[in-house]
Amino acid sequence: MNDEIEQEEQPLLLLVDDDPTFTRVLARALTRRGLRVNTAGDAEEAMQSARQEQPDFAVLDLKMEGDSGLVLLPRLLELYPDLRVVILTGYSSIATAVEAIKRGACNYLCKPADADDVLTALLSEQADPESLVAEHPMSVDRLQWEHIQRILAEHEGNISATARALGMHRRTLQRKLQKRPVRR
Repeated sequence: MNDEIEQEEQPLLLLVDDDPTFTRVLARALTRRGLRVNTAGDAEEAMQSARQEQPDFAVLDLKMEGDSGLVLLPRLLELYPDLRVVILTGYSSIATAVEAIKRGACNYLCKPADADDVLTALLSEQADPESLVAEHPMSVDRLQWEHIQRILAEHEGNISATARALGMHRRTLQRKLQKRPVRR
């Protein structure tokens, strides 16, 4: 009984990522740091979990099967406006970082991130824009990739509209999007 009371006083974090190994390892590390952790593999599972028990924090993967973390973010904030949310991604870009902050995330982290990075991001008062800017200038290829990501975000992920805005064929854009981000 006493353990149940103590456990309920621990903050609850909702961890949403479609990589089960990463999720399991991060959840275990966050539990060791004093959080209760509920996990979900996609946006729908996350919404079900959030409706059953209100989380204090959430960590959302940007790219998942189904709805992305950027789509899930406003849905969670509609339920719980004071929820502190960090977007976590292996495919970082300035455009998605800015979009995440605009949609209400308190911070944005690039994978690989460990439990300490996540806790720091969740507990910091505001996102640090300096952490998003690299010390070395970007290559031309990386600038192009960033520009494509920004235009794609402006068109809410619509490939055809983005291709028209960029003046390129839709198939060419799709090929570029299938590639991993180029190094800086």
